[in-house]
Amino acid sequence: MLAATNVPWRRVTHGHALPAELRTNPHCPCEGQPLPEVLKLLSFNIQVGINTQRYHHYLTKSWQHLLPHAGRQNTLRQIAQLLSEFDLVALQEVDGGSLRSGYVNQVEHLAKESQFPYWYQQLNRNLGRFAQHSNGLLSRFAPKLVEDHKLPGMLPGRGAILTRFGQGDEQLLVVMMHLALSTRTRASQLAYIRERISDFKHVVLMGDMNTHAIDLLEHSPLRGSGLHTASLPGTYPSWKPARVLDHILLSSSLDIEQVDVLPQAISDHLPVAMHIRLPDSLRHA
Repeated sequence: MLAATNVPWRRVTHGHALPAELRTNPHCPCEGQPLPEVLKLLSFNIQVGINTQRYHHYLTKSWQHLLPHAGRQNTLRQIAQLLSEFDLVALQEVDGGSLRSGYVNQVEHLAKESQFPYWYQQLNRNLGRFAQHSNGLLSRFAPKLVEDHKLPGMLPGRGAILTRFGQGDEQLLVVMMHLALSTRTRASQLAYIRERISDFKHVVLMGDMNTHAIDLLEHSPLRGSGLHTASLPGTYPSWKPARVLDHILLSSSLDIEQVDVLPQAISDHLPVAMHIRLPDSLRHA
């Protein structure tokens, strides 16, 4: 079953999550602040704060997917330090507050530690007190609209966050996602996303897409969409990156100023960073 729900942004203020319209922190950017000339993007699959460094860690550290551990807080501290340099962040494999995370909502925690005024947690698999499988979005700029989309698939648990900035034809649509491993299911999910982005001129897709860029741009429902990206070194596994599974894709109206796969091996994926130049028409919409 597919669902799209308009949801309020949450604003970080003294450890509490408030709707975006409730502004209590004078040091946060105001809602009228325009997007910058160059927007700094980051996509990172953080594996719920598990610092995987070898294939055998998937076995020896598997208990950390179920139970809390002392090293997770240090890993989150390193992640927060990294995130603080960016404007808009897509997080995958984040825990929304369960036993394994010490009942810490990791999206909210990282937003607070990295001083992002806006955050949204998308809960995709709710296993109660044992796990809250989520995607996360952090922003320094207030969006006009956020939508929570459940992606198609035989097994539920994959989602995309659609966020709009600006007005009318000059809106920026940012889609953050974690796609399926199965080629067939992934194609169904990308067809769904292609339909959602078809009416927008300025589009960013970012996340763990579980396949290479050539598959996305030439052999999936995104073919012919006009999206582009830069050639990247491997993002997975972080200790010996051989596959590029994490991407930031852009519409032709958006230019890439800088792109990097960052060498922070604090998850089983490496983060992808991209600075993009926004057209004047979009920034002043």
